[in-house]
Amino acid sequence: MPENTVMPEHDRARLAGWIRENAATLDTLDPDAPLDDLEPLRDIIGDARVVALGEGCHFVREFTTARRRLLRFLAERCGFTALAFEFGFAEGPALDRWLRGEGGEDDLAALGGTTASGVTGELARWLRRYNATAARPLRFLGIDVPQAGGTLRPALEPVAGYLREVDPDALPFVERALEISDRFAGGSVAAAAPVWAGLDRADQDALTAALGRVVLRARALEPRYVERGGRERYETALRRIEAAWHADYMVGALNGVFTGTGLPLDTSVRDHFMAGSLLWHLDRAEPGERVVLAAHNNHIQKTAVHYDGELFGYVMGHYLAGALGGDYRAIAMTHTADSVPEMNPDGSGEVGFSLVDTAAAPARPGSVEGALLDAGLGSAITLTGLRHAPRAADGDALLGGIRSQSSEMVTPVPEAFDAVLTVPSATTHFTTAF
Repeated sequence: MPENTVMPEHDRARLAGWIRENAATLDTLDPDAPLDDLEPLRDIIGDARVVALGEGCHFVREFTTARRRLLRFLAERCGFTALAFEFGFAEGPALDRWLRGEGGEDDLAALGGTTASGVTGELARWLRRYNATAARPLRFLGIDVPQAGGTLRPALEPVAGYLREVDPDALPFVERALEISDRFAGGSVAAAAPVWAGLDRADQDALTAALGRVVLRARALEPRYVERGGRERYETALRRIEAAWHADYMVGALNGVFTGTGLPLDTSVRDHFMAGSLLWHLDRAEPGERVVLAAHNNHIQKTAVHYDGELFGYVMGHYLAGALGGDYRAIAMTHTADSVPEMNPDGSGEVGFSLVDTAAAPARPGSVEGALLDAGLGSAITLTGLRHAPRAADGDALLGGIRSQSSEMVTPVPEAFDAVLTVPSATTHFTTAF
């Protein structure tokens, strides 16, 4: 339902009644509590190979603990064996080894990308403890550009070592790319983009050209690379090169978003890469492996993202739903609180933004949050499957919006998600800038 449309009272009452009948009230967010109250999730996910767990805002404690609890259920009762995260593809293997017990507890701080991605110390340490006693430890899969778009080095440094063995003639291009990209490196794209914008246009173009040459050469010389280094190393190196290539594109694209000078739909490039990375992992997985995917609601939804009625971008979930069909399920997370920690890109700290407690969008009739409040469930923890969500006389979904950061995302919610988990509060993991 469009944002400016007034929902008829009979539809509002029908939606509230449907929510009361179909929302399962959960007992707790405690990730270590018994899991029986999560059994309704089993019917929602069916036999899907990939189940995505979203969050309406990053760095919200309640979403993180809810994810941990859902992850336990999916792993212990449904046989899921891997966790894919909105985390760098290149950095993923090192974190996976740490989560499986390699190294010491203090080594986590040196693993790049864990702050801006949401794999905070609390979540990572819980996963390490979980894996230490689990019958089948969870594999960790990174799918994103390096360091949330803040630096190219995590992807390019291992590529440089690989090229020294298989194609030394291409090494100068990587070295040139590293020299330029290190000048604007930061903890996230919010920190890197303003510095990148200050580079000479010639250097920006030289970086893009160098990466393009490495990508195209690696693709063309595949037989030589495979002969000299093996198939698995080639495919991993190529994906790392592509990660750096996409990160270079995204730092310019996000600068365009920040300054109002970007091309329409530019953010689709990152989501296309993340979807491709997950499919890359699935192609190489053991038979029967099932994957939990953790990312922002806006990344996992099956519909494209619109703002103010205009198409803003295609997202990872849209691509995955197209590729996997019924093997993909998306579960959103939202809240009924009055405020939420919002990321304010102000150039502060390591990652270029601070978290500011911000008033949340009003829970209007027709939104997920408004419907829960109308149903008298605004203070409960609920899980609502959306397969049979009611529709208006014209066929449009009555649930037409869900909170996203401190705003509302107007979208046909039952088409975007298979279920929504709602919590009554949204408190931050952090109280100051990073």
